[in-house]
Amino acid sequence: MKGLNIPEIFGCMVFNDKVMKERLPKEAYDAVRLAKDEGKPLSHDAAKIVASAMKDWAIEKGATHFTHWFQPMTGITAEKHDSFVEPYGDGDVIMKFSEKSLVRGESDASSFPSGGLRATFEARGYTAWDPTSYAFVKDGSLYIPTAFCSYGGEALDKKTPLLRSMDAFNKQALRVLRLFGNDKAKKVTPTVGAEQEYFLIDKSVYESRLDLVHCGRTLFGARPAKGQKLEDHYYGAIKPRVSAFMKELDEELWKLGVYAKTKHNEAAPAQHELAPVYTSTNIATDQNQLTMELMKSVANKHGLVCLLHEKPFASVNGSGKHNNWSISTDLGENLLEPGDTPAENAQFLLFLLAVIKAVDEHQDLLRISVASAGNDHRLGGYEAPPAIISIYLGEELDEILRAIEAGEEYSAKEKTELKIGVSVLPTIPKDSTDRNRTSPFAFTGNKFEFRMVGSSTNIACPNFIINTIVAEELRVFADRLEKADDFNAELSALIKQTITNHKRIIFSGNNYSKEWEKEAKRRGLLNLKTTVDALPRYTDPKNIELFTTHRVLSEQEIHSRMEILLENYCNIVSIEALTAIDIARKEITPAVIDYQAFLLNEINLKKDCGITACGLESKILNKLSELSEKFSDALDKLVSDVDAYDSTWSNLKKAKYCEKSLLKDMADLRLYADGMEMLVGKDFSAFPSYEDILYSVKY
Repeated sequence: MKGLNIPEIFGCMVFNDKVMKERLPKEAYDAVRLAKDEGKPLSHDAAKIVASAMKDWAIEKGATHFTHWFQPMTGITAEKHDSFVEPYGDGDVIMKFSEKSLVRGESDASSFPSGGLRATFEARGYTAWDPTSYAFVKDGSLYIPTAFCSYGGEALDKKTPLLRSMDAFNKQALRVLRLFGNDKAKKVTPTVGAEQEYFLIDKSVYESRLDLVHCGRTLFGARPAKGQKLEDHYYGAIKPRVSAFMKELDEELWKLGVYAKTKHNEAAPAQHELAPVYTSTNIATDQNQLTMELMKSVANKHGLVCLLHEKPFASVNGSGKHNNWSISTDLGENLLEPGDTPAENAQFLLFLLAVIKAVDEHQDLLRISVASAGNDHRLGGYEAPPAIISIYLGEELDEILRAIEAGEEYSAKEKTELKIGVSVLPTIPKDSTDRNRTSPFAFTGNKFEFRMVGSSTNIACPNFIINTIVAEELRVFADRLEKADDFNAELSALIKQTITNHKRIIFSGNNYSKEWEKEAKRRGLLNLKTTVDALPRYTDPKNIELFTTHRVLSEQEIHSRMEILLENYCNIVSIEALTAIDIARKEITPAVIDYQAFLLNEINLKKDCGITACGLESKILNKLSELSEKFSDALDKLVSDVDAYDSTWSNLKKAKYCEKSLLKDMADLRLYADGMEMLVGKDFSAFPSYEDILYSVKY
């Protein structure tokens, strides 16, 4: 049997650089490259040539339609499909795709979240082709990656701020490189590899759980006898059914040019992970959105359901999306990797410290970038980092920074050392960094791993914030160094001062410990435990100044994003509350009543037969009666609090109410429901248990 030819199929459904070289005249190809690499606008004539070539190629790949594919503030992608068909003559058609259709589209902006940027009657919104991300064919349509903005030019999507932040980062990073004599690099790009965790369960058990269908997570469910304590699932043998899913997923991703690299079982039962190779942040974002879409559709073909919620099951690991962020030049240099010359190593330290300073000064924004109702359930336990932001550097870099601050010599433990060439800076050992799975922001050799990102999050959000906050520190560094009379002396002073002022953010210990929580408070670090704690800080004056200075977001756009995130949080919690009420009334209550009736009948039958030993049945019945009464009271409380929810409140007031009342009510209700589940016989169960779900894929 002939094996899969990966090089042959890789990118076969993508209008990539190779295809453009083959199909475009040199002038048109060069124009697209300039638009992609340097942001130069594409001329009308060049766009016309590109559109014609793209249409012909797409039709050859089976496309009949095209769509501007964008990422509104809903958290998922959006698409409206138009056919290539145009009337021609009397009853005939031609296949047409104009340059205008390629470059710009129009959508009903009032139908997407705007956070007050748009009134309902202001319907017009525009999609604009993003030439930095390749078009592709999927399901019979040509997909054109685009940005999405309002009639007035305000960003209504997640991609536009990301593209703006990449421009801001490039500008400031080049200033720093020029200071070190690097005149060859023309572009500096933040790169990302987003590890995607997910759960796979059988479709039949999914469809039997209203909470999974409506909310993506279980609102009820007793702890399973066998969870992940044995650690036998992590990196374990992949079951054939799951392996078949992974194989097809890889093939579909490779066809679309996604660098799917690693697949394995994760720590929790039924949990798995896919990791791609690094690429530019913009492309990585598009490809991660594609990955999540394909995970769901491919799973469905295999009679499975892919769960991307951050915490679908209590008492086992939640799912994250570890955001591995680094910096590359167009010459292939990784700026977060020590080099071979003293100047390169000093440059490495400066970029490293820019990240450290950025994380320390903008802890609130990093927490906001991962804030969601789902992620609140995940953070702080079962291998997910806590809400306190800190940086892990590893023992060697910790010691190097300590020595720099103290002005001491440092003797590296490893034989491989890197000299810096500035008197107060020590040698740097290569890649002697361990990993800290509890750290929110860990340096892992030549990249930073941001582990707080939730599995369903669009990575555009954390990455446009990382790009912007680091760009700001590079700007501050460049402003200072460009004015220096003695560059090396000023560089040494800047590095030492930055370490002294921002070392509080560095922590190498156990981020889960109570001791760290106390120590972090002593250091003055933020502990924004919930989304409701974090989001109001979005509009702090310092954050408005940051984003407006670098032209990433306007003040109006910042306010709108905060309102959208708050509204989304409220909607999710209220849907969960209503779903919990439905399940409690229509599934749990009847099941418990039936089982109580069964027990009572058994007791009466025994008594009729002269058997008085009914202790077991009586004990269970009494316990169930006690729990069911508390369950009923908790249900009444939840219903009452849902009824008191006032849609006229501000989004912030509604969010606080959801957190303090509805979530607490649901937790109380679940406590009694899960207790009753442990007593009710399996034949009387209201729905599939955790054991049924987590072990639903048996082969």
